[in-house]
Amino acid sequence: MRDLTQGPIAGHLLHMALPIAIGMLAQTLYFLVDLYFVAQLGGAALAGVGAAGIAMFVVMALTQTLGVGAMALISQAIGRKDPDDANLVFNQSLSLAAYCTVATVAGGYLLTGGYMRTIGADAATVEAGTTYLYWFLPGLALQYLFIVMSSALRGTGVVQPTMIVQIATVLLNALLAPILIAGIGTGRPLGVAGAGLATTISIVAGVLLLTWYFHRLEKYVRFDRALWRPRPAVWARMVNIGLPAGGEFALMFVYMAVIYWVIRGFGPAAQAGFGLGTRLMQSIFLPAMAIAFATAPIAGQNYGAKHYARVRETFRSAAIASSLVMLALTLACQWRPEWLVEGFTRDPAVIAVGSRFLQVISWNFVASGLIFTCSGIFQGLGHTWPALASSGSRLVTFMLPAVWLASLPGLQLDQVWFLSVASAAAQMLLSLVLLHRAMRARLVSRA
Repeated sequence: MRDLTQGPIAGHLLHMALPIAIGMLAQTLYFLVDLYFVAQLGGAALAGVGAAGIAMFVVMALTQTLGVGAMALISQAIGRKDPDDANLVFNQSLSLAAYCTVATVAGGYLLTGGYMRTIGADAATVEAGTTYLYWFLPGLALQYLFIVMSSALRGTGVVQPTMIVQIATVLLNALLAPILIAGIGTGRPLGVAGAGLATTISIVAGVLLLTWYFHRLEKYVRFDRALWRPRPAVWARMVNIGLPAGGEFALMFVYMAVIYWVIRGFGPAAQAGFGLGTRLMQSIFLPAMAIAFATAPIAGQNYGAKHYARVRETFRSAAIASSLVMLALTLACQWRPEWLVEGFTRDPAVIAVGSRFLQVISWNFVASGLIFTCSGIFQGLGHTWPALASSGSRLVTFMLPAVWLASLPGLQLDQVWFLSVASAAAQMLLSLVLLHRAMRARLVSRA
């Protein structure tokens, strides 16, 4: 356990954000490695896997509900010096995660076909996405257990073990991907099915490694079977904090699915370019997301310890760091976005769409970084509903206008990308206003 209520805030941010960023990069490489080899199978395969990967946001929404709820309560319990409550929350989160894993596998296999038929540009795209999801779903469902364990560690201020496990699993995925997708060494290429299977095997290995760590090395929060019996009151505490954070990811799924639906008339190349550009954008967001992930437990422990001035300092430090990093990445995407895209495909149509998407969407990088930072503070405060309200604003500022644009003749892809930039700017302003109100209510008045 690392005490985040003492010492310089900037030092804690750097100490935690760097390993988190490395771990998140490793996790993102799961999908980038798959995309690289899948891209060699053609545009339909790339579009199908990209569209299927958007379904990941649904599971991420649920995993964030558990992970954020557990992290916030554990970090606040540590700030209060209450290890018993921290341990209870951890074990109850494991129990709830097990139920969610079973439900996700069952529901995923029932809904995959209908989902892909709704957003796929053609039959080949639908078939590729369906096949990928069938093999990816078991690993996707195990993310609940992985996220719960890693979130518990983050709440205690410990992030290095998760980073090491994520690096190990991405190396395993990188080893398996060419073997299973392209059949290198076996002569039996599985195509998109191999991409899903490679990721599933890697996630299974990651869950087993984290389980071993908790069993052998972790002392502050630990496995305790006596605490696994469901306790609805504890579940309610976690869900009340985590549900809005999960709702943010659910809205991201809706946001991405709307774009796939809006641009489906432009063909598989447009969907493939957007899917690849989106995955690259997620990788670019990693530094800002890592800062936000580090911000949450720092704010949580200090809020639990009633060190309210340190909570405000956490926001200032994180906002400055995130804005500087995202500004540098914006300039990079304005300069040569095609360099990123060309590393994954040689299809000129896909490169053109993906590069233009990154060039336009990069104008909202700084805004996105500030949105992530605000969400991290909301999580630390255990008051995440304003963050959901901020994300929900994009239903009005982006999704409805995008559907309206799709009904007009002469729709251009740039119109969709610029609309997204404008809606992100509006969301940033709303997040800052809501955070100011929350900090005034929860920090100033209580102080």
